[in-house]
Amino acid sequence: MARELGWPVPASSRSGKGWPGQLIEAALGASAASRPEPDFQLIGVELKTIPIDRHGRPRESTYVCSVPLDGEASPSWAHSNVRRKLARVLWIPLLCDDDLALPERRVGSPLLWSPDAAAEAALRADWEEFMELICVGRIDEVSAHFGTSLQIRPKAASGRSRRRAVGPEGVPVSTLPRGFYLRTGFTSAILDSGYLAASRAPLPAR
Repeated sequence: MARELGWPVPASSRSGKGWPGQLIEAALGASAASRPEPDFQLIGVELKTIPIDRHGRPRESTYVCSVPLDGEASPSWAHSNVRRKLARVLWIPLLCDDDLALPERRVGSPLLWSPDAAAEAALRADWEEFMELICVGRIDEVSAHFGTSLQIRPKAASGRSRRRAVGPEGVPVSTLPRGFYLRTGFTSAILDSGYLAASRAPLPAR
């Protein structure tokens, strides 16, 4: 795929973190870039590459979008960026075991998914709890242990990155940028149910 697009392959998986996802986005023509809307804007589909091990288990949490730390969040779950991003997702598994170099990684069978009522209720409950804490200036109390389906984690190029946030008593403070992530337990359930329904494994047979 990289050869066809004329992309140089990074020397290592450490220096190329995020590169496989960017490669697949380019190959499929994703157009939203970093804007807060689905990657395929005309059809409302978000693209998510998901690293898996040889057993089909997600290897890491999945980034969704940035967290609005200044209190100017969407007034409701229905109009939130998280819901907009996750309304329709094209999941593309990537076999990414540690012993596989970047050129040896395999792209799995894609899965088109939308949250059912139970999944959306779980996402909404976490989002509403997080946004309530953010809006009352308690963002620094939130850790990656919060939430059952979603979590909030720092999302910054370096520890020096800062964003304006609501602090205690409404006084603005400076803090690390944060992102919303899907927990591996949540994405594992998506893969399990999706591929079971389709009667196929995440990765095609050799």
